Amino acid sequence: MLPDGTYTAIVDRIEDGIATLEVGTEDGLSALDIAAAELPANARTADVVLEITVADSALADVSPEPEETADRASEAQRRFDRLSKRPPQDDDDT
Repeated sequence: MLPDGTYTAIVDRIEDGIATLEVGTEDGLSALDIAAAELPANARTADVVLEITVADSALADVSPEPEETADRASEAQRRFDRLSKRPPQDDDDT
């Protein structure tokens, strides 16, 4: 379990009733597996950004961050759009 504190986490996946969260810590990313039922109903999907609080080595609070989730989705779409553009073709290659 993570040390007590407040963290930003992202729902990585939910499989067989277990939610795996990617949690940003001072040491980098850590994975945290919790029962999906511990998440609010509107946070039970991949890529939702959460603020979580750990107290006494247990998950004490989970709050979805809808604006952060939307910003993250928009940025991912922008990256995808940039990558999907074809480079200009050089007429000398014919």
